[in-house]
Amino acid sequence: MKQQYIVAIDGGTQSTKVALFDTLGHEICSNTVPLREIHLYGNSRAEHPDDDLWDTLQQACKGMLNTFHGNTEDIIGIGLGSIRCCRALIKEDGNLASPLQSWMDIRLSYPYEHKNDEVRYVTTATGYLTHRITGETKDTRSNYVGPWPIDPETLEWYPEGDIFDSYTTPRTMLFDLVDPATILGHVTEQASIATGLPKGTPVVSTANDKAVEGLGAGLTDTGTVLVSLGTYITSMMVGNTYQDDAKFYWSNPGAVSGEFLYESNGIRRGMATVTWIKDLMGTGLVEAAKEHNLSPEAYLNVLGKDVSAGCDGLFTILHWLARPTQQWERGIMIGFNGSHKGPHMFRSVLEGIALTMKNNAQAMCDEMGVDIRHLIVSGGGSNGDLFMQIFADVFGVPAHRNEVNESASMGAAICTALALGVYLERSSAIEHMVRRRDIFQPVESHVVLYERINREVYTKISSATEEVLQASHRIFHP
Repeated sequence: MKQQYIVAIDGGTQSTKVALFDTLGHEICSNTVPLREIHLYGNSRAEHPDDDLWDTLQQACKGMLNTFHGNTEDIIGIGLGSIRCCRALIKEDGNLASPLQSWMDIRLSYPYEHKNDEVRYVTTATGYLTHRITGETKDTRSNYVGPWPIDPETLEWYPEGDIFDSYTTPRTMLFDLVDPATILGHVTEQASIATGLPKGTPVVSTANDKAVEGLGAGLTDTGTVLVSLGTYITSMMVGNTYQDDAKFYWSNPGAVSGEFLYESNGIRRGMATVTWIKDLMGTGLVEAAKEHNLSPEAYLNVLGKDVSAGCDGLFTILHWLARPTQQWERGIMIGFNGSHKGPHMFRSVLEGIALTMKNNAQAMCDEMGVDIRHLIVSGGGSNGDLFMQIFADVFGVPAHRNEVNESASMGAAICTALALGVYLERSSAIEHMVRRRDIFQPVESHVVLYERINREVYTKISSATEEVLQASHRIFHP
């Protein structure tokens, strides 16, 4: 049987990855291009500079294809995934009218207000890239998260009237909505020249990046929680009904029609905090890692493993980026003594992430009346054995990672396989394409220790420091 391939586009906050899969979910080759540093304007605006998403996508596509030794005629489809909660303002000619607004931008907390005559369309990151690649003004309905004039249950634009008008965006400026796992259009000649992708190849809609990640991780039942390690870290479970009155989680559009992803509170700039620690340790870490023939990240995991669980009382609160409604929040490391060094800080960040996500996931599951029986961890951070073991110990349940642990690219491939009829249903695609890599069992003594740390110390730090951080915020942001 002739081999067939799927291109999966995974656009993130810090990089653009393009991977090539066969129809059994084996990653044939891939290329990742870092995005430029986001332009931050205080705590209010955050923009991707120039046309960075499109520029890096072109580079990533060409880089991936340069390592592919097969025939591009055997590429049957392209799954397009990108960051959620971003806003793209597009001119009539398809170019950006202004830099793409990141999900960290305060403007994304309220509807678009039309003030620039150059703007012809207002859409998401997936909508913008769809237009670039296919020329179509279509977008997945499952990437409209936030203040858009869309019914959160039906995922249709509100009919024109008072509700629609309250969002202040004219209907003529919005793209047409399609279901995830639907053909959006085909690669144009111009896009083919820019990216190297074969002209005429079908381009398939996915969803928001977290829903695509849930699909690619093989998330299926209500006893399994997925922790997604990205710039934004969250935990998720799948369902088939929209929940509009939940307190500790919210309903996110899913990656297949009729599906919803239940998502807990998360950590903003989560894995960026790990990068911060690595950068803080500087050239000394890099040189030491070279001496051991390891990457700085891998060497940090070795050093962190030698630090005892609990870091001898060094705790980290992960508010490196405050929530829009609580701008006084700040990241905290508390409990230093003279024995603490860089590896303690590194492990403390990992433990802080795991403890925060345990509490967030537990609140979600308690509200749903569901017990956490198993954990999937996805994203590049799951490559670290230390981090995986910390998750198993903090959650107190087995934790596994998949062969393709950057699950958003796998989810984009699955959406494409479904759209093209390679598989007829979600479960069949997951069965054939998603494979478990390994599993980490919790260490009972660590489970007991982390439970006590969480109960007696960790959950009390934020409330104990809230008043002083609010006072500090008033001084520097009167």
